[in-house]
Amino acid sequence: MVLVKATEDSEKGFEPGAETMASLEAMGRFNDELAAAGILLAADGLTPSSQGKRIAFDGTRRTVVDGPFAETRELVAGFWLWQVKDMDEAVAWVERCPNPMPGPSEIEIRPLYELAELLPDHDAAPGR
Repeated sequence: MVLVKATEDSEKGFEPGAETMASLEAMGRFNDELAAAGILLAADGLTPSSQGKRIAFDGTRRTVVDGPFAETRELVAGFWLWQVKDMDEAVAWVERCPNPMPGPSEIEIRPLYELAELLPDHDAAPGR
């Protein structure tokens, strides 16, 4: 999973100015390249955290917290789900990506667990 980290700009929400539209067009072309290469499984942007909620768990207790959330750098503004052969291939693709934000930004790459990594005998998993 490739995570586009939020910035102060992304937390302000979508503003359809000329720079934003040019950035969206560049990202669209990049997404087309990912799709043509057969690695793009899913992609989307997220609304600002002010439109979100968090649910905190403590045993059986649940607490709902309304956004916006502090620590913008810890938030996610968008994501891709890619099927690549290894981390090196994912890094190579991210290095080709247009900057997802108007200013400095970060993209984080996190591998997904495979079922076999979580369950020693994955054939015994429910529904299998």
